[in-house]
Amino acid sequence: MSEREKCKYQSPAGPNCQEVDLGAGYCFWHDPNFDKQGLDVKEKLEKLAESGASLHGLKLKRVNLENVNLVKRGCTDAYGYDLSYSDFYRANMRGAHLFNMKLENGSLMKADLRDANLHCCKLKNTNLLGTKLIGSKIDNLEIGDELLQEAVAKQALKDRDIEKAVDHFEQSEEIYRDLRRAAEHQGLFSLGGKYIHKELTMRRYQYPHYTSKRLFSKFVDLFCGYGEQPLNVIKFSLSLIFICACLYFLFGIKYGDTIIQLDINSNFITNVSDFFSALYFSVVTFTTLGYGDLTPVGPSRIIAAVEAFTGSFTLALFVVVFVKKMTR
Repeated sequence: MSEREKCKYQSPAGPNCQEVDLGAGYCFWHDPNFDKQGLDVKEKLEKLAESGASLHGLKLKRVNLENVNLVKRGCTDAYGYDLSYSDFYRANMRGAHLFNMKLENGSLMKADLRDANLHCCKLKNTNLLGTKLIGSKIDNLEIGDELLQEAVAKQALKDRDIEKAVDHFEQSEEIYRDLRRAAEHQGLFSLGGKYIHKELTMRRYQYPHYTSKRLFSKFVDLFCGYGEQPLNVIKFSLSLIFICACLYFLFGIKYGDTIIQLDINSNFITNVSDFFSALYFSVVTFTTLGYGDLTPVGPSRIIAAVEAFTGSFTLALFVVVFVKKMTR
């Protein structure tokens, strides 16, 4: 076969296409202008995959691939068939068998993947906007640390294109919402919790900087990870206890007729002992135990009131978040 008769598609990563040029410079699979809608390409695609030919960069917009089987039998590699850079825009892939498939840097935009098997699929940097996923198996799905739209939005922020950034953060929120619903539909509530955290983070990024909505959303994220990270509540509690202990040590607390506070004229051992007394008082105040052996004085009274109120709220929230995670 001469070079002129070969498809001119060149994969960014992998072997170039060896299929026959249909006259426009590309083969059937890589011609972006060849309308394949309505054609029966399911069996042809399965045979192409089984032949060992490169599957990079396939142009399969709007094709009917319902129940297509692209599971590589006897595969010992890290992934099965590699369809990276391929475009499945609005393709009907309902009930498709895609276990362990790799489709990175491609597009599944508005594709119908309901009831499909996406277990262990690699979809990093792939467009998932509008993809129908309800009923699909998405356990162990790999989408990377950030979505394609998420990366574009962050770059737009660096370029000071706020409108573009907000638009792509909104798209990212929609994708994470669809992933979360698919996970919950399958009973993968821990995975759903991960996606809802990303969903609400993308929503926060759409708010203008330094507005009350964005600041409050950030606080909730740091405080409890939008109700999905009980460990954050523990970290916040320990931080608050330590900070308040330092303030008590600075402003003083009362033990009988003695004021316990930082004294630069005292030796190191005495100051350390007094600090641990302040730390003990901070723990007692945070947990609202109130033994009464130590009492705040001066500015420490305001600090103690704030800590006691925050502590009672935090402990209640921790129980709610923890039980929510454990009962899933």
